[in-house]
Amino acid sequence: MPKQKTHSGSKKRFKITGSGKIMKQQAGMRHNLEVKSAKRKARLNQDQVLAKSDAKNIKKLLGH
Repeated sequence: MPKQKTHSGSKKRFKITGSGKIMKQQAGMRHNLEVKSAKRKARLNQDQVLAKSDAKNIKKLLGH
């Protein structure tokens, strides 16, 4: 049986931590940035842990 290929869109969007959690980029940093406060932009720019309900499907796409 052939090997499972990694989903190329997912590998660009998600990172797996050493403990196995999946990190994603927070939404909201693409446009209208002059409206948002510096404090809000700093918070949005941090990586966020993916919800457990989504993590199982993403791990499958990443081949883990």
